[in-house]
Amino acid sequence: MLHIQNTLSGKKELFTPIHPGKVNMYVCGMTVYDFCHIGHARVLVVFDVITRYLRKIYGSENVTYVRNITDIDDKIIARAIENGEDINSLTNRFIEAMHEDADALGVKRPDIEPRATEHMDEILKMIQTLIDKGMAYQGDNGDVYYQVSKFETYGQLAKKNLDDLQSGSRVEVEQSKRDPMDFVLWKMAKPDEPSWDSPWGEGRPGWHIECSAMSVSCLGDHFDIHGGGLDLKFPHHENEIAQSEGCTGHKFVNYWIHNGFVRVDDEKMSKSLGNFFIIRDVLKSYAPEVIRYFILNSHYMSPLNYSDENLDKAKASLTTLYQSLLNIDVSDMNDSLIEDSDYAQRFFKAMDDDFNTPMAISVLFDMSHELNRLKEKDDEQAKALGFQLKKLAELLGLLENDAQQFLQGSTSEGGLSDDEINDLIEQRAAAKQEKNWSECDRIRDVLDAEDILLEDTPEGTRWRRK
Repeated sequence: MLHIQNTLSGKKELFTPIHPGKVNMYVCGMTVYDFCHIGHARVLVVFDVITRYLRKIYGSENVTYVRNITDIDDKIIARAIENGEDINSLTNRFIEAMHEDADALGVKRPDIEPRATEHMDEILKMIQTLIDKGMAYQGDNGDVYYQVSKFETYGQLAKKNLDDLQSGSRVEVEQSKRDPMDFVLWKMAKPDEPSWDSPWGEGRPGWHIECSAMSVSCLGDHFDIHGGGLDLKFPHHENEIAQSEGCTGHKFVNYWIHNGFVRVDDEKMSKSLGNFFIIRDVLKSYAPEVIRYFILNSHYMSPLNYSDENLDKAKASLTTLYQSLLNIDVSDMNDSLIEDSDYAQRFFKAMDDDFNTPMAISVLFDMSHELNRLKEKDDEQAKALGFQLKKLAELLGLLENDAQQFLQGSTSEGGLSDDEINDLIEQRAAAKQEKNWSECDRIRDVLDAEDILLEDTPEGTRWRRK
């Protein structure tokens, strides 16, 4: 029985889909004007795991996962002008880069990946409906605004009323607004900026209305789960609720899921502080699965503290799991999961408790320890447990590589290349045949200095990086 911490209610609730057996989820994706950073990686990985687990419960064909792309907004326009680059060229380049980063992290593509510029008709229709209902108006400057005071439950997600939000916020004063809290739905065109025809003049949509239009267009007026980073809770998601429910007259989303911030050495990561890390830069030093493990070893709602030390710990932990799978061949096992085992039940119990991945990972370690014991006693039992370990880990996107290949690492992590290591091992084997023990020791010392561990087995010498 899956329970989810619902930001809307502030409580952990039993998850009950609107349509029995089917789940619809929308997650706010990237604004594509730069490379993705570790904060984006957390969103990508967290909701990838949530989707994997929902598919496990309800079946792949019964889960629709939508993750949007914002391909028009102020930051995109500013970056394109700064680069002297066409906006479509800019956004397409960074969409491709985002896909490369997500693929590297083992993040599966969403079922639907709408772009804001492809949903202009839906955006215009939603704005017109809000104007017709008296919930939006065109200011003296030509921009169209949502009138927050017309939506009685504004602040329900932030758990604050309108008076508290007004007194606690620093809202830019705009004379064309009727109230400082009102937010823009349609911006009038400026010279040399992209624009679209509308009943209110040439212009482009505000950021908030884009997500309302895309989510409703893809999943309908009322759907199960809306997710994103905690930084989006207010005002972005609050405004989505106001727009969508103001337009349709009924509830927008049942469950809101927000992942916590990424911190760097216990300080919030942000571009303004200059302490953010691009995914592809981190991948130069750490294997993708190490980054994924690092993210999942904290509960998705908790702050995630980024540091080399914590990534090194993640690498060591993941190495321990892979070591237990060495010499375990599960290629001929039936592709099914023994769900009545104690390990599986504990794993599912952890995931049913608001996707508690740290607890689920602890079950994997218990299995790993037992697997090491069984490998010395019972090959068949070890094989069965190894297969189950990999199948459970697959729900987290972990242990999907060959154990030997993972443990050997990659040249991107520095040091000797695979070919150089294999050549030295061949030289050592030849020295052994000649009983040249001093040469054997010399080669082992060379490899040891390069942090390469050797394991002599009846099938030959295996190696891995420390």
